[in-house]
Amino acid sequence: MDTNKPIILVTNDDGITAPGIRNLIEAMEGLGTIVVVAPDSPQSGMGHAITIGKPLRMNKVDIFEGIDAYQCSGTPVDCVKLATNQILHRKPDICVSGINHGLNSSINVIYSGTMSAAMEAAIEGVPSVGFSLADFSFEADFSIAKKVARTIVSKMLQKELAPHTLLNVNVPKVTESDFKGIKFCRQANAKWGESFEHRKDPHGKDYYWMVGNFICKDEGTDTDIFALHGGYASVVPVQFDLTDYTMKEKLTADWGSF
Repeated sequence: MDTNKPIILVTNDDGITAPGIRNLIEAMEGLGTIVVVAPDSPQSGMGHAITIGKPLRMNKVDIFEGIDAYQCSGTPVDCVKLATNQILHRKPDICVSGINHGLNSSINVIYSGTMSAAMEAAIEGVPSVGFSLADFSFEADFSIAKKVARTIVSKMLQKELAPHTLLNVNVPKVTESDFKGIKFCRQANAKWGESFEHRKDPHGKDYYWMVGNFICKDEGTDTDIFALHGGYASVVPVQFDLTDYTMKEKLTADWGSF
């Protein structure tokens, strides 16, 4: 491993064999020394879950030519923790996660294993970024997403960033001619309207299948959803401090001391 170059930790939540991570690795070529640590199976929707109470297994794999790569039995967050503690024995210079199959815009950032992996690195003081593409297909065209990823990471490596910098980048499913560029945005106020279908398995036992629709009532023109609908890639700076400072001040003023 060439430690004279920036160490780029690459991870994801779709699993180490997903097309998205291979495309992200290709986008990072030449920017630094790439090390891959990713789940051995899909971990979408895992959020910031960690493995407790059972052993984690990690194996070196030879699937990306000339690149040290490891598959882990745990969650995306487990991968970042193991990468820092057991493989690199230091913090990487940057962590990139993705490219996710499907958007992680708006409220999806809460559920996303892709973004939680990047967030874990950011918590540890590593500038990090998660990339997602609005296409679930295994045959998705990642060409625009790769260009966006390389542009963003090149900027991140060139600029001196705060150690807890965390970016959520989403790329629309558009043609090259319809792609408008990259915009800094805020997270749209949106949610999933969910319900559960009650079904029975072949043995007659009950089970439930979650279904739902994405609901966005945010009419702002500065949101990630608005940008994506307009053909732009959205970049939302994210923080893991969940304190509502406005509410804190209001409660202090209204309730006083106890």
